[in-house]
Amino acid sequence: MVAVNRVYAARLAGLLVLGPDGESVGRVRDVVISIGIGRQQPRVLGLVVELLTRRRIFVGLLRVTAIEPNAVTLNTANVSLRRFAQRPGEVLVFGQVLDTRVRVQDPELEELAGVDLVVVDLAIEQIRTRDWVVTRVAVRSHRRLGRRTSVHIVDWQNVTGLTQSAMSLPGQGVAYLLAQFAGQRPIVVADAIRDLPAKRRYEVVNALDDERLADILQELPESEQADLMERLEPERAADVLEAMDPDDAADLLGELGASAAEALLARMDPEDSESVRRLLQHSPDTAGGLMTSEPVVLGPGTTVAEALARVRDPELTPALSSLVFVVRPPTSTPTGRYLGCVHLQRLLREPPAALVSGIMDSDLPSLDPETTLAAVTRYFAAYNLVCGPVVDDEKHLLGAVTVDDLLDHLLPHDWRVRSDDPELPGEDELTDAAAPSAGGPS
Repeated sequence: MVAVNRVYAARLAGLLVLGPDGESVGRVRDVVISIGIGRQQPRVLGLVVELLTRRRIFVGLLRVTAIEPNAVTLNTANVSLRRFAQRPGEVLVFGQVLDTRVRVQDPELEELAGVDLVVVDLAIEQIRTRDWVVTRVAVRSHRRLGRRTSVHIVDWQNVTGLTQSAMSLPGQGVAYLLAQFAGQRPIVVADAIRDLPAKRRYEVVNALDDERLADILQELPESEQADLMERLEPERAADVLEAMDPDDAADLLGELGASAAEALLARMDPEDSESVRRLLQHSPDTAGGLMTSEPVVLGPGTTVAEALARVRDPELTPALSSLVFVVRPPTSTPTGRYLGCVHLQRLLREPPAALVSGIMDSDLPSLDPETTLAAVTRYFAAYNLVCGPVVDDEKHLLGAVTVDDLLDHLLPHDWRVRSDDPELPGEDELTDAAAPSAGGPS
């Protein structure tokens, strides 16, 4: 393929990044530029590259040997593995520039004079010094009634409003970021949001629907969940809590403090808040504090076919779908008398018309809500489980502990954000080169 020396930045989004021997390093997630004072063309500093392990690092453009239609190729495998951290003076093209409101003063485009426009792309070009600079800006007027408007290409010098102070003003659109996040796993979006400047982070959060935001919040450290929740309007914060898994909602409310938590619980639907209140009664480091109150619960007259239909629910995690619990009515937690459980593998081996009461395991010990974290860990290891029942003294099923919730408490509290991990699988072709910080030119 032929390398190019002029490209529109948005076309780099998601592009493969290859090492000098053609090995896959990761994908482009953003472009870092430096916007100076006046009309001087911004210099392109480098790329934010997401490794196969989801860590985002900075790769200076001096380490890029070619930008091709389908890939970016590096001239060295010696790049810093430190997590990208934006430096003062650096600007993210995808995260900050796109969707910025600007005005155009171009004598050849008089129809745009005085019109509010938004940036949809930047053209970057390699000049004779081998540096890359921003040369043109693609702009579009605001859409009206859902109709797309024409895109105009304007020289950088003819655009006003692309300054760091202007981009710090509230109310900037997030259409590009939302489109970029569409279809991505919540944990990937959570990592991307964490890397945005605070102002853009809050704008994205405000634009997400409640269900999507709930899924993404659950993948953030609890302190960051609390920060974002405190910035939402109380009514919306309560709606988001209702959309979260009860155990995650309880963990988040525990970070907010008693008075703030109670105020939000009072705004929630009573049916949703009741399950969260029950979880808050238990210590976080016990089975009662770890459990979810929404496992798969069936009556004894349920058929295998019906049970399999329940565990096919795409909203269930693999751990929760691995075990169904059989109880006397009522089947909502706290249930009637707990009778036993059926493993997914057993369901797959039995005739569809068979009843779960005839194939359930009634000998598997259950967890007490006050069982300690250490004891829960030993229980999972001893019985080779990824999900276990939590039952009270009166034999009511209260919920279930899953291995993912257990790991959340066993790992260091900052495991989601740690950047000092040793070399990870898939990074053996890279070396941690000495660098003063994670951002800036390499």
